[in-house]
Amino acid sequence: MRIGVLTAGGDCPGLNAVIRSVVHRALVGHGDEVIGFEDGFKGLLDGHYRALDINSVSGILARGGTILGSARMERARLREVTDNCAAFQERYRLDALIPIGGEGTLTAARMLSDAGFPVVGVPKTIDNDISATDRTFGFDTAVMVATEAIDRLKTTAESHQRVMVVEVMGRHAGWIALESGMAGGAHGICLPERPFEVDALVKMVEERFSRGKKFAVICVAEGAHPAEGSMPYEKGEIDQYGHERFAGIGNRLAVELERRLGTEARPVILGHVQRGGTPTAYDRVLATRFGWHAVEAVHRGDFGNMTALRGTDIVMAPLASAITELKTVPANRMDEAESVF
Repeated sequence: MRIGVLTAGGDCPGLNAVIRSVVHRALVGHGDEVIGFEDGFKGLLDGHYRALDINSVSGILARGGTILGSARMERARLREVTDNCAAFQERYRLDALIPIGGEGTLTAARMLSDAGFPVVGVPKTIDNDISATDRTFGFDTAVMVATEAIDRLKTTAESHQRVMVVEVMGRHAGWIALESGMAGGAHGICLPERPFEVDALVKMVEERFSRGKKFAVICVAEGAHPAEGSMPYEKGEIDQYGHERFAGIGNRLAVELERRLGTEARPVILGHVQRGGTPTAYDRVLATRFGWHAVEAVHRGDFGNMTALRGTDIVMAPLASAITELKTVPANRMDEAESVF
């Protein structure tokens, strides 16, 4: 068989591990041919691809990012593929395509599948917000990076008697903030799923100060927002890909806390550092398993599906189930976190 693979959307630790696994399983296990499209779906549209063999994926298991490159693409351009599926499949002599990506990429994969393209998806997102799978690779690495940052910031916050507001990724789901905040022992966690009360944060800090603890660390997801009337706040605009541009809640909250408390409050925006660098052992293993099972699904003709983790098993789930709704933090998990503040 001739299998195409691409990575699209935001980069993520573990992408190279999937590519490596697909190539090893396809070539060694089945005698297939694998080609990699460069810069996501742009490579598929523009004809930019290269052959992938064992040598080309040697040494990439522990590398962050993606050797194939990645890019976001407007939905309108994808219609060029969906409207001409047979032509593109014949052009590249493809028996199957394995796109690796998050909600946007899996939506595109579903569009291709519905149009007749033989597709098996592999989910990735550091946000861990794809509902069809218990876990996505990249999430564990992002949580480890954020946890280490909180650990480090605690010492400087204590030394300078400051409030540190650590903003982590999480547009609509606060899994990174929840788990890194708990693991790092943050004194407050703000999630997109539950509007926060600034008064409650102020009270928490004041109570700590009254006990002689002259510092605090608050972990806030980028998509978190205050309760209505709690503080001045405006939502961001929508970009060309349909994503909301967030207005910097970490900066705004730090300014508001400093104003109300009369003590220094510093924002720390971790941003893309959470996406980069070496993936954890957990993410390397999960990514490798996803790649292996994606190739097996191709050989079964199990198209229109994606790999998913259920418990400790890798199963196939319909692409439609990946994009129906986001997996957000449930109320009971937020209650657990609040109990240790």
